[in-house]
Amino acid sequence: MSKPDTVRFRYNQAILVAAIIAFVGALPLANARAYLLPVLLVPLAVAVWAWRAGTDADARGLRLRALVGQRRIDWDQVLELSTDQRGRAVARLDDGQQVTLPAVRGADLPQLVAATGQPLPDAGLDAPGQ
Repeated sequence: MSKPDTVRFRYNQAILVAAIIAFVGALPLANARAYLLPVLLVPLAVAVWAWRAGTDADARGLRLRALVGQRRIDWDQVLELSTDQRGRAVARLDDGQQVTLPAVRGADLPQLVAATGQPLPDAGLDAPGQ
């Protein structure tokens, strides 16, 4: 369970609904022959991924969640937050790695930074010549 000061980023829940519909649609196929039963695992895996995958951010750091694992990154390891060509948020780490943050878009970066508990700099006030 997340704490109140944790900001959670998750994928759109329409993916979960689509996986449930795909599961129900695959039932007749899986019932036709016993060797087709593993077909049901595909929409089930997509449903679990849609429910679980994402990024949690709090004052201590980031927690990246995937289908079967998670990774904790402390804020002192993060050198830079930026976006890639597709508009996804990317964290550049102190060891040179670039990690794509699951379910975080570039537009979500201010909310992500606010989860650190640090104030956001106001770009209009710090601009030269003002």
